[in-house]
Parts: sequence; structure tokens; C-alpha cells
Amino acid sequence: MKISYNWLKEFININKTPQEISAILTGTGLEVESLEKVQAIPGGLEGLVIGYVKETAQHPNADRLKVTKVDAGTGEDLQIVCGAANVAAGQKVVVATVGTTIHPIVGEPFTINKSKIRGEVSEGMICAEDEIGLGSDHAGIMVLAQNAIVGSLAKDYFKLNDDYLYEIGLTPNRADAASHLGTARDIAAFLKTGIIKPDVSAFRVDNTGRPIEVVVENKQASPRYAGVTISGIEVKESPQWLKERLAVIGVRSINNIVDATNYVLHDLGQPLHAFDADAIKGNQIIVKNCPEGTLFKTLDEVDRKLSADDLMICNAEAPMCIAGVFGGIGSGVKPTTNSIFLESAYFNPVSVRKTAKRHGLKTDASFRFERGTDPDMVIFALKRAALLIKEIAGGTISSEIVDIYPNPVAPFKVDLSYSNTHRLIGQVIPHEEIKNIIKALDIEIVSESAEGLQLKVPPYRVDVTRDVDVIEEILRIYGYNNIYIPTQVRASLSTSPRPEKDTVQNLLSDLLTANGFNEIMSNSLTRSAYSDKLDEAVKILNPLSSDLDVMRQTMLYSGLEAIAYNQNRQHADLKFYEFGKVYSVNDTQYNESQRFAIFITGATTVAQWNQKGQAATFYNLKAIVDGILQKLNITDLVVEDTTCKKLAYGLNYTRNNKTLVKFGQVAATALKKADVDKAVFYADFSFDQLMTIATKNKIVYKEISKFPSVRRDLSMLIDTNITFGQLKQIAQRTERKLLKEVDVFDVYQGDKLPAGKKSYALSFILQDSEKTLTDKAIDAIMQKLIYNFGKEAGAEIRK
Repeated sequence: MKISYNWLKEFININKTPQEISAILTGTGLEVESLEKVQAIPGGLEGLVIGYVKETAQHPNADRLKVTKVDAGTGEDLQIVCGAANVAAGQKVVVATVGTTIHPIVGEPFTINKSKIRGEVSEGMICAEDEIGLGSDHAGIMVLAQNAIVGSLAKDYFKLNDDYLYEIGLTPNRADAASHLGTARDIAAFLKTGIIKPDVSAFRVDNTGRPIEVVVENKQASPRYAGVTISGIEVKESPQWLKERLAVIGVRSINNIVDATNYVLHDLGQPLHAFDADAIKGNQIIVKNCPEGTLFKTLDEVDRKLSADDLMICNAEAPMCIAGVFGGIGSGVKPTTNSIFLESAYFNPVSVRKTAKRHGLKTDASFRFERGTDPDMVIFALKRAALLIKEIAGGTISSEIVDIYPNPVAPFKVDLSYSNTHRLIGQVIPHEEIKNIIKALDIEIVSESAEGLQLKVPPYRVDVTRDVDVIEEILRIYGYNNIYIPTQVRASLSTSPRPEKDTVQNLLSDLLTANGFNEIMSNSLTRSAYSDKLDEAVKILNPLSSDLDVMRQTMLYSGLEAIAYNQNRQHADLKFYEFGKVYSVNDTQYNESQRFAIFITGATTVAQWNQKGQAATFYNLKAIVDGILQKLNITDLVVEDTTCKKLAYGLNYTRNNKTLVKFGQVAATALKKADVDKAVFYADFSFDQLMTIATKNKIVYKEISKFPSVRRDLSMLIDTNITFGQLKQIAQRTERKLLKEVDVFDVYQGDKLPAGKKSYALSFILQDSEKTLTDKAIDAIMQKLIYNFGKEAGAEIRK
């Protein structure tokens, strides 16, 4: 939110510098993200001076140019070639001298140089208003009043004042501060000074010749609706002061009527809307909901289908405006408008928020309405805007103010305990100080006792409804920096399981990063189109868009989106990992689990002059998965073929009947959903299971064996449905003490073997930490292995 320093000074008498005000705002909770010096007009008319045209003569070489002699207060007359038809001797004009940079309305800034124009020397430029950013007229040069002082600065003549612009990071709960008045309230509360509100006592109804009937059908969505008619106005360009005031905060000037409503919005925080009175068919305004699917064209010339829940401002025949959000194309102020109906209302924040999000609209009005405006500001702001419009557009107030407010919003009643205030703040604040802060915050003290206060909080403070909210208000105005921080902190230490989650996560991150992986962080919100089980998806009640309407049920698609994004930008060789959560719901039970995902795609080695590039394979991923498990000392895994539909093929590693990781090549159907056209290998770990196992693992240090290991090989014929994992489990059960490793080093299937059979060649590493193994002991172990392979797997040893 943008706030002008000069504008703030209209609400409070302060002698603080912009930097001091910045510190006050940040200290009271309105964090100033930036403070910069600004000028309402680009360039601030720097270098431009007032000149006097002494004489003009026809240019000897050009019919449309004149050669002038101009006194610019330098002591020597300047010869300036001018092409304006209205230049004449005796005029006071704006002069850009040599070296001055001017900022035109259209085009880039440029610097004035001494030059020759058609053979005649020109030592400056006599300016038109559009050439220096003061307006859009280019019919001729600006001719100033005769009382203009020659040689004086143009910015002094036009009374341009430098301003300072605060960029405030407004939190969603501080709707009351979304205006210069609201921001000034906090400063005034901190400085213990008063607020100077604009004077609207001059508001008078001139006649009642243009009454417009107002009917509010949906009083829940529109608790208060007010308006007044102003006739005989002239729609034209806004006066310079108004354009400059809006320009400082980045609001573009449109016309005097629209600018007046925008001014009051940023001044008081109350959104307003001006309707062309001639567009109000039937001379009636109806605040209601339209049937589902009603077409309505908004100001941006987009046809929108209305929901039955959208509150609309209608005339007797058709809708004219989406209440609190956006106006319609046919009912707004036009250059020919001579009468308006000026609307000021308090709309239900939830209704406005849902409508704005439903149509993807975000306006200054909806920003304030959906956070909660001040219902008591409606009439004051209406009078303020009406008086301003009369001042800058003429006209008469031609109706009584219509104010439909059947159920006034009551102040929030809060009981504040002194003891609870001291307890939560952690420091005793004098009671008088507390009462002074509360009064400065515009909170009414209804009654007082020795224990505390009974308060009435004004409705515009939508975030202050409980005693803790009031205590927070007291603390931020009292000053967080004024709270004493003790030099000693006493606390009891609690033990936590080891290793900690962050320690394991950092360990895995270091391992993968060292192997060329990059960590990604994705949004937990995703599109429902990715879901295979939509009934188990956690749906968002008010989604920002259809692409972010559910919580993710898998880590796969967030990684595939990152891969697609990179591949579309010529980065095809990718290795990613991500830690995150997935979500699901069964009946009314919501589930959240921590996952850890790995992605590999493209080439694992880049082609060089002495080697070819190698594409990633399943085994590249398997090596990483096995390395992670080895790093965490996780053993005794059961290996199974995966049944995951998102994988074309792969493996599951389980332990105690719980899946620890599933990994393999991503199925084509999943790739298509994310617009990925290259093979991707994906591993999905249950990080919760990893942590459970890692927590139970105990580190035991053992001396490296001094005795040699022995390798023995077996070649066997087995059924094709027997896996290496099954054989490995049989071997480990057979010899738990001396068998250190089991590996497969050859697999054969072909027509030389019986149908339904395959050949495996396994290697076994045996070692005793206490002695050298004898041939007799080794043979005994191998015989037991051969026997158990035959008994449990139907293996036939090949000799």
C-alpha cells in the first residue's frame, strides 16, 4: 500500500521527518518496506525557469519557425527557435535552458542542447505543457500570467512540492489502515495527538429534482447502502492538484468524477462508485442477486457469467455493477454525463471476497471491502466526495441522501483485565498509560474498576474483538522496544529423539547435492486433474484458480512440472530432489505425511570428445536409492516389483510390511499430464518411515576384521517368477553370522533353457572376525545354502 507523506500531514500536525515517521509506522506494526522521495510530475520541472519573450522574428529559412529573444534571468538574452504558432513578444513562458532534461507526457526524457535549426542558433526551448509533463495540450506553448517572475524556478511557480512515498506491507488484519486516515490514526495514537478530519459541514441538499429510489433485497450481503444524486456536472480533466496527489501514489488520472472517488478511497478508505444517472433505467437502483449464468459486461469489456451468489447493483431492467468489485461498461461516467448517482456502501466482506475470486478480479475497492470497511464512514465519505465533485465539476446536489441501514453494526464489547494485560506483555504498564493508549486508539472506555476496563471497540477495527487483541494494540503503541528483556533466561531442557528430523534431512541433502542433484521446493496446492482418487483429495474451499484447487496427494507431479519447465527452456539433463508433504482425506479423517522424492531425467554423463553421452537408466536411480539406505544403515529390506500405476516398472522396498520406498520409470500417462516428453525415473520415499527406522538404529563401532574374506559363487536354474530378493533373503536366513554380502553377477534367459526357467549366478562373501575360515567351514555353509535354495526356491544347482 502506498502512502504519501504530504497527504498524511493533512490529518495530523507533525514536525517529524519522513524518516522518523517511517520508524514510527514500523514500530507500531505498519511495516514500511520502502521510503523514497518522489515527484508528482516526472523530473519535477528541474532546470525549467520562467522567461520573458522580448521579441520574435520570422525564421529566414522556415515559414513555420520563429526566432525569439528571451530573457531567462541569466543576464544575457537567449536566442531560441520556436515552432509554436502562438508565441509572441511580451509573453511570460516556461523555458528549458541548455543542459536541462525535460520529461514529456509521451516519449522518453531528453536533454536540451545548443544547436542550429535551419541555420539559426537555438539556445533552449520554449515549452508546451505536454512537453514538461503538466498536461496533454500541444496546441502551443504555455503562456503564463504576467505576474510570473522572470528567472524564477518553474516548480516554484506551479507550486510543486517534493513528496515522500511510503510502501507499507499491510497485513490482512489491518483493513482499518488501508487509507491515509487509517495510517494517520496510528501515528496520532503513538504521538498522543489528535486527528484532523476533513470538514463536511458545508454539505447541503440544493434541490430534490432528481431523486432515485433504492431497494436493497439482499440485506445480509449489503448491510448498509447509501447514495445521493448530483446534477449539472461537467466531466473534464481533473485540476492539477488532484492529478498530482493521485500520481504520487501511482493512481492514473481518468477524469474529475472518477478521480474524486479514487481520492476519497485513498483518503478515508471508503470505496465509492459513480453511476451515470441517465443509465439508471426506471429511476431505480436494486441491490440483489441475479440468476445463475446471467451475462454481464464489465468495464474491461469482458463478458462474465454471473453466479447466483454474486451481489449486483441493478437498475429496473439490468445489472449495472458487481457490488464492491467492478463496474459495468454501460453505467459508468462518460464524457457526456451530466448527472450522477454517487454510491457509498458497506458490503459483506465474505460476499465480496468470494465474488472477486470467482471472477479473478482484484480492485482497490474489493481489496478494502473484502477485509472489512468502516460502516460508520459511509455517509461521511459520501458527503466528502459530493462536496469535492461540486468543487471540481460544478453541479448541484439534487436529492436527499438515501441511507438504508436496517441493522446498524454495533461496536465490539470487550472486558480488559489489568492483570492479564501485565501477564501477556510481561511488564507492568501504568494504568493511566493504558487508558491513554486506549483513548488514542479511538476505543471508548465504558466503565472502569480496580481490576480492569469495559470497552467499546469501533466497528472499523474488525481485528479487535477480544481482550488479547486490545492487549496487542496497547503493546504496539506502547512500543515493543520499551519492553524490558531480562539478561537471564531460565528454561528447562527437554530431550528429543535422535537423530532429529533436520539432521537426517540435511544429511540426505548433502549426499544428493554432492552427487549433482538440485533441491526443488514446490507448492503443496495443485490441480485436481492430477488426482487418481479425487474423492480422497483435500479440496480447497476458495481456490485461487482451477490449477490450485486441491492439496497434492503425491510428490510426482510437482517434480514433473519443474522438469517440464526446465525442458521447455533447453535444460534436459536434470537431477532433482524434494522434501514435502502429501495430503488425503478418508471420510472425515485428514491425513498428512512427509515424503522425500528423487527425479532423474536426460543424460547422466555429457558427451565429450573421448566419450559418448549416457542416458539415465533405472539403475542410476537404484544406485542412489541404495546409497541413501546404506547411509542411514537401513537393512533387512524386502524387495518386490512395484504395483504403482504411476510407474511403468520398478521396485518396492518394504520393511515390516510397510513400504519404505517405491521407485522406477514414470508411466507415460503420468508424463502426459505434466507435458513431459522424455523418460523420467522417480523414487518416492516415506520420510516418516525413514525417521522411524533411523531413530531406532543404534550406532555400534566394531573393529575391522583382521582376517580375510572369502568369495564363493553358485550358478542355479530357477523359475522365472523367483526374484533375486527372495534368494537373498533365503541366504541371509541360512547364515546370519558369516555371510556378509550376496550379489547377482549374471542372469540368463533363452531358448537353451527349459520353458519357464532362468539362470542366476550369485556371489557370496564370507568372513569371520575372529579367525580365518577353513575350507571345511566354507563348504558346510555352501552346502546349507544349496539345500535351502532347492527346498525354498526350487533351485537346481548348475555344475
